Amino acid sequence: MALSGLDIYKLLPKTNCRECGFATCLAFAMQLAKKSVSIDKCPYLSPEAKMTLEASALPPIKLITIGTGSQKLEIGNESVLFRHEEKFHRPCGLGFILEDSLTEIEIKQKLEHINQLQFERVGQLLSVNLIALRQNKDKQNFLKALNLIGKNTELGIVLMSKDSEALAGALEIIQGKPPLIFPGEYNEKIVKLAADYKCPIVATAADLDKLSALSAQLKQAGATDLVLDSGKKPIADKIWDLTQVRRQALKKNNRSLGFPMITVIENADPYAEVAEAATYIAKYAGIVLMKGMEPWQVLSLLTLRQNIYTDPQKPLQIEPKIYPIGQVTQDSPLLVTTNFSLSYYTVLGEVEGSKVPSYILSVDTEGMSVLTAWAAEKFNAEKVAAAMNKFAASEVVAHKKVIIPGYVAVMSGDLEEQSGWKVIVGPKEAAGIPSFLKNLQ
Repeated sequence: MALSGLDIYKLLPKTNCRECGFATCLAFAMQLAKKSVSIDKCPYLSPEAKMTLEASALPPIKLITIGTGSQKLEIGNESVLFRHEEKFHRPCGLGFILEDSLTEIEIKQKLEHINQLQFERVGQLLSVNLIALRQNKDKQNFLKALNLIGKNTELGIVLMSKDSEALAGALEIIQGKPPLIFPGEYNEKIVKLAADYKCPIVATAADLDKLSALSAQLKQAGATDLVLDSGKKPIADKIWDLTQVRRQALKKNNRSLGFPMITVIENADPYAEVAEAATYIAKYAGIVLMKGMEPWQVLSLLTLRQNIYTDPQKPLQIEPKIYPIGQVTQDSPLLVTTNFSLSYYTVLGEVEGSKVPSYILSVDTEGMSVLTAWAAEKFNAEKVAAAMNKFAASEVVAHKKVIIPGYVAVMSGDLEEQSGWKVIVGPKEAAGIPSFLKNLQ
């Protein structure tokens, strides 16, 4: 639990030596509480006090990393129980379970399919994160399947195996790209492998008290990067576990439960499978593993994840500028909208659907939609005229005509005076853009 400024002050030497750069120890303590200065600035801090302060500064849920490079997955490091308190920082990892009993052709086909599961939505690229290889056959088959995965994807890997020899061989194959080890039960040899290779490992126990005790045991054995698993349970019980672990870490400062959680979905019904996965993404899962990988399943889950893990206080925005759509010329229409992603991409879709090459001027409204920005005076004649000048609209088109949304038609007179352009009032709804552009002459 984070210490207050007064709590920190009690641990300081109270010499007011000023060597830390502050006039008093109390002033230094207040800055430590805000995390705006390092405890190393105090040269007279006792080892015991330093240890206490370092422990209090640790995140309540540890940051766990799987894989490396651009496909690296980071989970944990969350600081709030509810999104509106601040925001959720580390998006839940979505992965797919492959069995080592699959043939080489089947594995390659599935990997090719998984690698293509990328979608663009409101200017962001949404993609999956993990491949989980589950051992059903012998060690050689498991390692052969792992070799195929390593050669055909850059995604992070989860090793689902109870065989310490197979895992030892697997860790040799993928050195430098730390996987998540998922043994499903406690195994001293596997714990040692995780500690030696510095890989995160899944701690599994059905009861949260036992899970807490197992977590402490694993940390004592040197496996400090943990992901927690409460086993296979009905959805309601699983949600309870996910919520209680999060609450224990954030509200009770329970360090033995201060780790992200993983859920594994085994459901033959594709609709029930995606509904269960969505439930866990919404309720604190750090990783969701499933077998279904149809594009409609994945897109719905990635969209949900995107919505949950965006900052509720900061709308999705695009870069303010003039965007050419299609084979534009200097005679192409120029439409104006805000830089709120949803507004821009809605207009973009309708312009593309019209088959009329056009320009779209995105005005910086701090991510507000048209009417919201208008009400906040972020989207008025002055702002639009300034954006037209900034992005040299007069050099982009030769006709000096600009189309504004119908909902802000009231600004047309002022905009004409400030810009010297002819203002055309467009439709109120984006759905009217195709017919409007086709009839615009």
